[in-house]
Amino acid sequence: MSAPAQAGEVVITITDMRSAKGVVRACMTTEKSVFPKCRKDPSAHRTVVPAGKNVTIRFTDVEPGNYAIALLHDENDNGKADRALGMMPKEGFGFSRDAKVRMGPPKFKDAVFEHGSEKQSMNIRMRYML
Repeated sequence: MSAPAQAGEVVITITDMRSAKGVVRACMTTEKSVFPKCRKDPSAHRTVVPAGKNVTIRFTDVEPGNYAIALLHDENDNGKADRALGMMPKEGFGFSRDAKVRMGPPKFKDAVFEHGSEKQSMNIRMRYML
């Protein structure tokens, strides 16, 4: 019998932040049905960190599996993604695997990555539409 896989760490370096205002909200989930919001996944990893020129986020005790990450640069720290004309994001966003945004957020399959038991590091570029 082999030993069960150990939990590891996922370290995210966020690039291309346009300001140090507000916070960065991050969530990491294995559930494609709730991505990118993660609210309905009680086992999702979530954190909120101060925005800045250099932002690093660490998720610890991450069990091996397939995950997707969504980031929001909540510049006014109101807890939501503000929109212009009800559709266009006014604040920054980013996704694992630098998944592209087309007519809405990317699908889980476009942002998913495999995490093992080792420490994993990745860069996610913050994007702004306005």
